[in-house]
Amino acid sequence: MQRTKLLALILAAPVLGGGGLAAAAESASAYPSRPVRLMVPNAPGSSVDTLSRIVAAGLSEVLGQQVVIDNRAGAAGVIAMEIAKDATPDGYTLISATTAASTIARLLQKKPTFHPVTDYDYVVQFAETPNVLVVNPSVPVKSVKELIAYAKGKPNDFRMASAGNGSQSHMSGAYFMQAASMESLHVPYKGGGPSVAAVVGGESHWTITPAPAVMSHVTAGRVRAIAHSLPKASPVFVNIPPIADTVPGFDYSGWQGFFFPKGTPRLIIQKMRDAVVKTMERPEVQKGMAFQATAIVIREPAEFRKVVEDSLVKNAKLVKSLGLTAN
Repeated sequence: MQRTKLLALILAAPVLGGGGLAAAAESASAYPSRPVRLMVPNAPGSSVDTLSRIVAAGLSEVLGQQVVIDNRAGAAGVIAMEIAKDATPDGYTLISATTAASTIARLLQKKPTFHPVTDYDYVVQFAETPNVLVVNPSVPVKSVKELIAYAKGKPNDFRMASAGNGSQSHMSGAYFMQAASMESLHVPYKGGGPSVAAVVGGESHWTITPAPAVMSHVTAGRVRAIAHSLPKASPVFVNIPPIADTVPGFDYSGWQGFFFPKGTPRLIIQKMRDAVVKTMERPEVQKGMAFQATAIVIREPAEFRKVVEDSLVKNAKLVKSLGLTAN
């Protein structure tokens, strides 16, 4: 009798498995049936928040469901990465994965609580975000060469704003000072919005920050852009030269894409990926990204994963060379 029951269970297993797959496929075909939460590991007004909102607006139209922004700033992005990692992998929690939150933040943890390569399912990369070097209009410099010369002799009086320790603006600014052999007092703020506002208001003198956080201020004349972080001249920056023209080899930009919690059904991942690709083709999204001087770059999961892996290596070397310590 016991053997008969065991045989019955074995024979039933494929049927049960097939039913499970059918249910998963049915669930994926109906996805999404309710709003999707988009975790943003930065404060409102930051570059990541700005780009996330541009994409979320178009994605809501493509999906037919609202994509709701959930800003979870703090701990350089660690809080949001942890929440997303532990969320139910059902396709209703998406995270804006970025250079700072996904790689730099982990490198500054004594006991890392997540790994960007293994703890998430990759959806798609959708952007590359160059940094822009800007100064308060009262600072009498109009080029990188003039900025370096101006900084000499006043390292404690010439203040560089950043979005906080370990942020993309902190790392790019520190890397720039190292490459340019100059000094400036680092003043960390609580987010990209406050750091740029500090430069606009003259509380700090300069910053090198992701383009989406600052381009509206450049256009309005509230700050002066003197260079960008791409390795060579780019059509996304009109009349703004690369830092590399003055500091040979300088190249430090970021990336942004979407992760799902690990274990999200593949059919749902594919559906979201297709929706994001369609979203990035929408004219209003392309116009919004161009206004933020951000390039639309579509990379599929395997290629996107390689970008993240390379980013971890590059930033680990930078953290070590700058003498930054883990928290």
